[in-house]
Amino acid sequence: SCNCTLCSIRLKPFEYSRKEVSLLLNKSKSLVFQGVYSLIDHTVANMLIQLSKATLFQRRTVRELLWGYTDPMLKSTLGVFYPYNNTFDGPYSVFTGKDDITKVAYIDNWGWTMTLKHLPIFINCTLSVYGEYEGSEDLKGITVYRYTLPDSTFASPTINPHNKCYCTNYEATKNCTMAGVLDIKTCTGSPVFISLPHFLHGSPDLLEVVDGLRPDDVEHKTFLDVEPTTGFTLRFAKRLQINMGYGPSKEIKILNQIKHNTLLPILWLNETAMLDDETADRLKTELFGRVAMLEVVQISLIVIGAVLCVLCLIGICVQHSNRRKIIA
Repeated sequence: SCNCTLCSIRLKPFEYSRKEVSLLLNKSKSLVFQGVYSLIDHTVANMLIQLSKATLFQRRTVRELLWGYTDPMLKSTLGVFYPYNNTFDGPYSVFTGKDDITKVAYIDNWGWTMTLKHLPIFINCTLSVYGEYEGSEDLKGITVYRYTLPDSTFASPTINPHNKCYCTNYEATKNCTMAGVLDIKTCTGSPVFISLPHFLHGSPDLLEVVDGLRPDDVEHKTFLDVEPTTGFTLRFAKRLQINMGYGPSKEIKILNQIKHNTLLPILWLNETAMLDDETADRLKTELFGRVAMLEVVQISLIVIGAVLCVLCLIGICVQHSNRRKIIA
């Protein structure tokens, strides 16, 4: 779940081009057009497009694309995050886990009027993922373990059978053999495909139909940097790309020349966080400094104990030797 007042949201410029159609640069793909292609009968869609004089591409600002604009065809507001901006549904009281760790992140009450039992804060119906250990990293003098998404997360269902339920559009995914995208229409109700930015780890076909895609493992992967002693996540990056598709249609005249189903990126999100220098210094001083001191004290006590043990053995041997001399 993302609180967009805190997230770093980046709209990367894509230049779309196909041999069949001459497209204009710096224009965003119409959100409603892609939705109409997948959700409405094409004959009806063609009538709506002609009556409204809608075009395949519209010139929109980043603000409009994210938070909403009035679509000329539907005469209603559309946006990737519309209407979630500036929304507030009341205060929540949430268990921190201090008194009972089994209740951590569970909502106790909402708006002081409703009591909820055993309900987690964030419910994501789309996809559960896990991280694989990649190696150790140095973060401001602190050793952390890096965990990244495995390639199988966005693998095709032929490779990862768990992704079979995220393949409902057999034409766009080439009978579920395309890697790099997951169809979440069954969850969202919208013809949306999610992927890593720039179709990282995706099938080569995804990169061939769109100009400007440059997948980079460093810039586009999702990862967690976890401090092994405390288990705290000290740095993370969650990156996700939102895509929509269209394809050939005999009824929609504007698509008469399109020959193949195509997935086009709308935008990609980059949620990142990292501890600041002050917190890093405080962590090293108050936590790791004391841990290091405890290790020094532990080693010192072991050494002192060993020395005392040796001295005791020497004392016992000397005492035993003196007794023999006295008896003799």
